[in-house]
Amino acid sequence: MATESQSVTGSRSWRSVAAVAGWQTTASLCYYTIFAATGFLRDAFSLSESLVGVFLTAALLGYTLLLFPSGAAVDGLGEKRLMTVGLVALAVATVGVSLAPTFGALLVAGALLGGAYSTAMPSSNRAVVASAPPGRQGLAMGLKQVGVTAGSGAASLLVTGVAAVAAWQIGFWVVAVLAGGYAVGFLALYDGSRGSGEFSLPDLSGLRANRAYVLLVASGLFIGASIFSMLGYTVLYVDDVVGAGATAGGVVLAVTQVTGSVGRIGAGNLADRLGGATGAATVALGQTALAAVLFAAIASRAWSLPAAVLLFAGLGVSIHGSTGVFYSCLSELVAADDIGGATAGGQTAINVGGLLAPPLFGLLVETNGYGLGWALLAATTLAAAGLLLAVRLRT
Repeated sequence: MATESQSVTGSRSWRSVAAVAGWQTTASLCYYTIFAATGFLRDAFSLSESLVGVFLTAALLGYTLLLFPSGAAVDGLGEKRLMTVGLVALAVATVGVSLAPTFGALLVAGALLGGAYSTAMPSSNRAVVASAPPGRQGLAMGLKQVGVTAGSGAASLLVTGVAAVAAWQIGFWVVAVLAGGYAVGFLALYDGSRGSGEFSLPDLSGLRANRAYVLLVASGLFIGASIFSMLGYTVLYVDDVVGAGATAGGVVLAVTQVTGSVGRIGAGNLADRLGGATGAATVALGQTALAAVLFAAIASRAWSLPAAVLLFAGLGVSIHGSTGVFYSCLSELVAADDIGGATAGGQTAINVGGLLAPPLFGLLVETNGYGLGWALLAATTLAAAGLLLAVRLRT
């Protein structure tokens, strides 16, 4: 069970939680532009489905490599500085993706965008721990995590909507302007908590000895494989199999983000009612089990657009909605002063799943069709459910 220390005690109010949720929304708006633009990038650079996966992997690689340095910076310097600098870096990197002249340059720009986004989870999770009213950390974490789905959904609508009437790159520029503006406002809206004053990479030996934390991190590997593969190929699936076009695919992706937001809030509230790490693990277990069933259903046949919308909406509530209680459970399992490093470990596992699965999903699509790809995600979410059951039993 996490304990609270003086260094992470901030202004506990829903206003501070709202400021953090707004920051997370804006940061995710920047990062998830690349998922909304997969169809346009495929056409602009004449990419195969596998190369689309390679691009998404490059962004995730940049994200993953800087997670532990970002976690160390958060624990040492406090979250406010890193959140402000990170949002400015995201705005710059978003513009960089839109201006890439070649596929090689696109890979570099994607990696830089991912590196800038590495500031998000360690800093925002620490901010929630510092800001949440007593006994409401699960709900506060769910509200903050809504920023991920809200930002992703907004990116889907904005990028595809702008592309319908103008160049797709303009959508990226609009996102960058919004991010820069919020970075300025965030300085005034959020007070922040104190860090330790030292910059050092986290000591992982203590975390490795925490078996429940290790099992939770392992489940994150499979959760990440499912989420990032789904994000990367939803638009292409709706275009290629449903036959409704890339704009409709962007709408379907946005629907998953809306229902994912509902899932995160509802799951966080339920986890608070059940209590502690056990309650959070129980809720996440139910969500991942439901996602496995829905992925299997999508794999079973080609669906009409209305049916696809319903299935992907369910995946939003389930697999997308599970990350809020994932981090709520994580924060209950470690000490508050270790939140930055522990979050880096959990997010690294999620990202590694995202690094490995999308290219494999794309290869399966090219060789066997989308059915086998979705079946792969049914298997990964089922594995996550098994590990979450083990976490629940240990807590």
